[in-house]
Amino acid sequence: MKLMILANLRKIIGIALCLLLLFFGGSLLAKEKSAAVNAPSKIVMLNVAEVITPPTAELVQEGIKVAIEEQAQALVIVLDTPGGLDLAMRDVVKAILNAPVPVVVFVGPSGARAASAGAIIAVSAHLVAMAPSTNIGSAHPVNMGIGATGGDDILIQKARNDMVAYAQSIAKMRGKNEKWIKAAIVNSSSITETVAKESGVIDFIANDVNDLLKKIDGTVVSMGTSQVTIDTRNVEIVTLNAGIRHNLLSAISNPNIAYILFLIGLAGIYFEFASPGAIFPGVIGAIALLLALFSMQTLPVSLAAIALILLSLVLFFMETQVVSNGILIMGGIVSLIIGSLMFFDSAEPALQVSLIVLITTLLSIIIFFIAVIRLAIKAQGRKKLNGSDALLGNEGIALEAFVKTGTVLINGEYWQASNAGDGEIPAKAVVTVVDVVGLRLVVKIKQ
Repeated sequence: MKLMILANLRKIIGIALCLLLLFFGGSLLAKEKSAAVNAPSKIVMLNVAEVITPPTAELVQEGIKVAIEEQAQALVIVLDTPGGLDLAMRDVVKAILNAPVPVVVFVGPSGARAASAGAIIAVSAHLVAMAPSTNIGSAHPVNMGIGATGGDDILIQKARNDMVAYAQSIAKMRGKNEKWIKAAIVNSSSITETVAKESGVIDFIANDVNDLLKKIDGTVVSMGTSQVTIDTRNVEIVTLNAGIRHNLLSAISNPNIAYILFLIGLAGIYFEFASPGAIFPGVIGAIALLLALFSMQTLPVSLAAIALILLSLVLFFMETQVVSNGILIMGGIVSLIIGSLMFFDSAEPALQVSLIVLITTLLSIIIFFIAVIRLAIKAQGRKKLNGSDALLGNEGIALEAFVKTGTVLINGEYWQASNAGDGEIPAKAVVTVVDVVGLRLVVKIKQ
């Protein structure tokens, strides 16, 4: 049995790794050019409409790299985000601050926002613009990392002060309103595009990308010790579209997807151990679990929540080994529910599991585990149909009278048998098999 389980695991892991290599081997970006190849200047356009996670930082870094290769006048990032992870935001800001080409952040289209981490990313750009009916701000830090629940005032104050100093230094470098960025962090201030322009938070209000390109034409930006003038006349726009790899990384970095993948992975592995040889559930489970583990590196996952969910699996497994009259199942369900509610340790709505997704997934997984447990218990109680155990309880005929040993006919076969009782078993008496010792049956007279 152990050899079979190990063999199955090797197959599962091998297939999973091959599929992961295929998934992650693609390109982050695909380029589309909207003007003639011989255009005198280029603008690289990148759309970021997602929660700020490590894949987002990688996407922006790739965009800057393409802008350098294309010798572009600027990289324009069209931004619409509810916020995201602090570390990912800092990676994006670092890439923008150190970019050798001008970076323009355009909060658009109308109805878009640059909230939380998005506000600091916008301020870090060389030029910032917003479309009508957009807003920027609400940058108060809410994610304190794994193990923090936001209940420690000292930790909150330290994180806030660190964020204020960080954002103000960026605003000062870019010539933006330092007082407002502090208010956005300390008081969660959020303002419209009109107020942002009047307050010196942004440089332009533009209706769309074409209007933006007209307004930034001729603008001089500081690039270290030099000054660069942006020229958007007769410009060629190189649009960067997220590739398969980035779409996959962004999808699995979604808290809802990460949570579902984690539970599917554990359910598949559990089923494979409960029924060795099924293969398919184990393969799916291994792939889902590996993808979930990757996404959990990019999200604020609670270690206590993971421990509770793993404990629920242990309790479900013990129910198949110990008669607890449902106590272990109830304990597993409670542990699974509490662990799911605690799964992501962040007050940021964009980094939490949707309540509908949580309830639907929990109900589906609980029903799955209960069904597997019932099948396992039923299989354990089923009479075996092969081996020596298959003879237990079978009835036959004694072919001769004997006190200790004799010959019996069981299922059309002749067997040497031992008498389980003290008295004589008469010839042609109906006997029942009570044990099997080697190739000899132990029988007694049927009562």
